[in-house]
Amino acid sequence: MGTWERIYNPAFKVVEFDHFKSEAGLHTFVLSVSEWIEKTEAIGLFVKRGKYGGTYAHKDIAFEFASAINPVFKLYLIKEFQRLKEAENDAKKIEWDAKRFLSKNNYLIQTDAVKNYLIPSGNYKENLEWLAYAEEADILNVALFGFTAKAWREENAELAKKNNVRDFASINELTVLSNLETHNAQMIREGRNKAERFQILKEIA
Repeated sequence: MGTWERIYNPAFKVVEFDHFKSEAGLHTFVLSVSEWIEKTEAIGLFVKRGKYGGTYAHKDIAFEFASAINPVFKLYLIKEFQRLKEAENDAKKIEWDAKRFLSKNNYLIQTDAVKNYLIPSGNYKENLEWLAYAEEADILNVALFGFTAKAWREENAELAKKNNVRDFASINELTVLSNLETHNAQMIREGRNKAERFQILKEIA
């Protein structure tokens, strides 16, 4: 109770609390709720008079009392805390998966369009295909984020070892990115040049 009051009650009289604490181990020690509140100005407990009166506690303190006197309650409390944390982590994982799905799923639409419409037919080196893909990806990066993937990697060397800029985008940004990829793929099919597409994509973003 003293710890709770120190954290949440700026008016708590610590000196009075220390006095009670020093006597708490004595067999003659007796302390009523009313005296505790009066001497220390505690707010975690309060006494209500009258027909429906009684002693009431903040839920933090009530949980502690219940846990101390009932091991079954304490076990349920521990298990419920674990369940809630697991549910919270699952929710975060679902959001993460949704973000990555939006980005990757629509990226396939764009890369197919690049492959079909932008990579020249005929003799070309296989290992240069990445160039066309990277250029299109950067059109979107600059339209949405204002910088290229390379610029981001240079500024974030440690993060870039395992991540790319899209891993740090919000769900809103990735939703916009998803739409930009679809628009860009369509404009590629229509034969619009990069400068024209970039201006349109920037306005959409």
